[in-house]
Amino acid sequence: MRLAALFWALLSVAAAAAPRAETRLGAYTAWYEAPTHRYGHAIMGDLPEWGRLCLTGPATQACVTLPETAVFEDMAPRLADLDHDGIPEVVVVESTMTQGAALVVYRLDKTTLIRTATPHIGRRNRWLAPAGIGDLDGDGRVEIAYVDRPHLAKVLRIWRYENGTLQHVTDQQGLTNHRIGDETIAGGLRTCDGPPEILTANADWSRIIATRLVNGRTQTRSLGRYSATALRRALTCR
Repeated sequence: MRLAALFWALLSVAAAAAPRAETRLGAYTAWYEAPTHRYGHAIMGDLPEWGRLCLTGPATQACVTLPETAVFEDMAPRLADLDHDGIPEVVVVESTMTQGAALVVYRLDKTTLIRTATPHIGRRNRWLAPAGIGDLDGDGRVEIAYVDRPHLAKVLRIWRYENGTLQHVTDQQGLTNHRIGDETIAGGLRTCDGPPEILTANADWSRIIATRLVNGRTQTRSLGRYSATALRRALTCR
């Protein structure tokens, strides 16, 4: 199995272990705790929202507790070394009661988590679904992709993490990776014989779509008719 597909599968398994949802990468572990329903969006079915994020590693631990006006809204935190310093950053979905979701990166600085974020969508109960993390265009810098409002806008957005900030790269209309009430996010990132590709569905869930980042723009192609089985096969390059 390709590592990207395995990564998303591990997130799904970890999320089932409420009241704590965790992800491991090397010597580091990130987890959500303090489950809550204070936001009440329930976009991921019976999965709780979360009030606290922690990251632990060799001889260090740091945590962030959100105010009552915000929650973490996802299966589990994601770990990826975005700046190639050997210490993974934590990538999360953070939603507020009035502004909806934003994609947030927390960077470990000794015993503190330093936050950087995309703009919030701008309205309560508006969510985004992470789609992949990796060097999408082969330039050595790491991009993060998510689908903005996968049930409404259906826009794949790509951001680049550089110098501790998130810089918008490009968008692709007409893609989705989540249905209301599903406890998992469909698709992910794969690398087969060529550049990395983000796998999603098209807007009406009829086709599997592979998206590449080339010279700052997206290139898409259909991999065939959509089904959960076909998507799993595609993620493992079959």
